[in-house]
Amino acid sequence: MAVRAGFGIASFPFDAPRSWFEWVQLLESYKVDSVWQTDRLVSIDPYLETISVMATLAGCTEKIKFGMNAIVAPLRDPLVLAKQCATIDYLSNGRLLPMFGVGYPNAAEWRSTGQNPGERGARSSEIFTLLSMLWSQESVTFEGKFYKYKDATISPRPIQQPLPLWIGGNAEAALKRTARLGSGWIGGITTPEQVGHAINTIKTEAIAVGRHIDPDHFGTSLAFRIGTLDDPVVSQFPLVRRAGIGDEIDLRPLLAIGTVKEIIARIEAYKAMGASKFVLVPIAMGDRDVFDQTRRACEEILPAIEDRKS
Repeated sequence: MAVRAGFGIASFPFDAPRSWFEWVQLLESYKVDSVWQTDRLVSIDPYLETISVMATLAGCTEKIKFGMNAIVAPLRDPLVLAKQCATIDYLSNGRLLPMFGVGYPNAAEWRSTGQNPGERGARSSEIFTLLSMLWSQESVTFEGKFYKYKDATISPRPIQQPLPLWIGGNAEAALKRTARLGSGWIGGITTPEQVGHAINTIKTEAIAVGRHIDPDHFGTSLAFRIGTLDDPVVSQFPLVRRAGIGDEIDLRPLLAIGTVKEIIARIEAYKAMGASKFVLVPIAMGDRDVFDQTRRACEEILPAIEDRKS
């Protein structure tokens, strides 16, 4: 089982737009596995639009993979989403890592658009089914509660066949949905024990429905900082405030903040629970801080946790 670590951002932490590309180029120079962008459509904090980000990465990188962490599927049109992902995977020669979720029930997007969050799970299940069909079949006919397609075709289809369909979320319904429809799972900011429970649940449910998910297709997101909880940026970081999702959660106990050895030990705890893919989100603001945290992680943390030969 190979262990891989990528880096992601939530809200935009850089001083200027160009810094985003310089950061990604830095990751590619360190041969980092992947880069991830959080998806928020309605937010006071500055979030980049995820599909647009994936498209720019297809053209300005050569080897690094990239994914969305995670697209809120019921807020998107499945045909357009399937076409966008297929195009990006095609142009990047098979480097897209599509990941989707159903969204938080109290997120601002539902209020702003007048949609019913109670239907987001059922709607997402139809979307995931449609995405897989559109990415792989010459002609798709589908009749569900929310979507009805007849002889729908997209071309070019993705280079990766099948194109992965990772699913995020820690709720029991999300885990069962992953077992039925997904090819991998990455959790949000959670404890090692919660990740272990999620992995075991998905594996058990997958067996029950006659499916198999590769053991190296389970992971978690982990916001980290080489420093202390007293660093001013910690209290300013969006993952601590959870702005816009409608839930007031103190995430500080779930963050990996400390020395390099302490952060490595934290990641090893997740690995012991079966996690093998990590999205590391630097708790940092401004170019100097983000780049410093990233370089140190690439040089001091990744060599200790990754096993690319296994």
